[in-house]
Amino acid sequence: MFISDLHIHSKFSRATSKDCDLEHLEMWARKKGIQILGTGDFTHPVWQEEIREKLESAEDGLYRLKKEYRISDGFVPDTITPRFAVTGEISSIYKKGGKTRRVHSLLILPSLEKAQKLSEKLEKIGNLHSDGRPILGLPCKDLLEMLLETTEKGIYVPAHIWTPHFSMMGAFSAFSSPEECFEELTHYIHAVETGLSSDPAMNWRVPAIEKMQLISNSDAHSPSKLGREANLMEIEMSYNGLEKAIQTGEGLSGTIEFYPEEGKYHLDGHRKCQVCLTPKQTKEQGGICPVCGKKLTVGVLHRIEELADKEEGYIKEGAKPFEKLVPLMEIIAEDMGYSTASKKVFEKYQQALLKLGTEFEILREIPLEDIKRQMGETIAEGISHIRKGEVQCISGFDGEYGKIKVMEP
Repeated sequence: MFISDLHIHSKFSRATSKDCDLEHLEMWARKKGIQILGTGDFTHPVWQEEIREKLESAEDGLYRLKKEYRISDGFVPDTITPRFAVTGEISSIYKKGGKTRRVHSLLILPSLEKAQKLSEKLEKIGNLHSDGRPILGLPCKDLLEMLLETTEKGIYVPAHIWTPHFSMMGAFSAFSSPEECFEELTHYIHAVETGLSSDPAMNWRVPAIEKMQLISNSDAHSPSKLGREANLMEIEMSYNGLEKAIQTGEGLSGTIEFYPEEGKYHLDGHRKCQVCLTPKQTKEQGGICPVCGKKLTVGVLHRIEELADKEEGYIKEGAKPFEKLVPLMEIIAEDMGYSTASKKVFEKYQQALLKLGTEFEILREIPLEDIKRQMGETIAEGISHIRKGEVQCISGFDGEYGKIKVMEP
């Protein structure tokens, strides 16, 4: 079983950590236990150069970091050598059907050569130098067409499809179905990314995407955020194996999910006014903030309710399983009473990896008795609550992350 995280960003994207270089991304993939990682930002010319310099070919269509660039800080489990798949995100802003559409798309390519070819085409449309996630006035259908012209093996996945401001089906600028977005090319779209603020069960309720594979990725803007969402894959280690899993579901065993309540756009509200509302409460308010009188930011749950034809709790036949996790540093921070940015929290996290294994092994597999012995009773209890799904959720809204409390069920 492989864990993959395909939607990430480099240091060349806006609002990302300077540590989003290949060396630190690879090191953190080892800490987490991720076997296949996206490169992110393949369109950025300088990042492309770094990828060429620091990665070498591994299995067909996959790459690995050259040994001379590998960081070993004494705490990183060396049980895996992560592979990289060539990936990137495009931000399309364009007019269609009398509305401004703002849609983010995840592209996955079979080689650096194909990535360069596609980049050359995109460079004629807009500036690829200023942002690792370029903003282009390019309709999604045209972007898909360009990908297909470049390579039949390219994968196009509408990214975090419910995010209010920048997604295919979010509340503000988006479409009600993939067909509205891609028209006659829709049959080339086989998967969608659920995003941090929704989980597969929420997506099963929506008829417009019932035939799509559901994948989950971290959209990490710093290396420590890798794997907050990921995919479980039983595939051969190759681009073909990856493509088959995403496009057909064969080999896609399930996903690892953030608690959707922790996502930044789960419920409706206004962050400035500290107003957080359920979809029902928003309807009662007529969509208007009771504090400032302006339009509320409609969240993911509300948008799904609008497009769903099945009740909450519906289980899709043949659906892939999923499991919800909380990042280990958040658990340690709650136990210690510090923030996740605390040096003491990071030191305890490092010790846990040294003594027990990768983060995913600690959260998912290692016996609780072993965790208790190395990390203390309350952390073991917290991980037990997560494994059983017994946590307290304070939902996120309007760009503010929610909180998951794990120490008391």
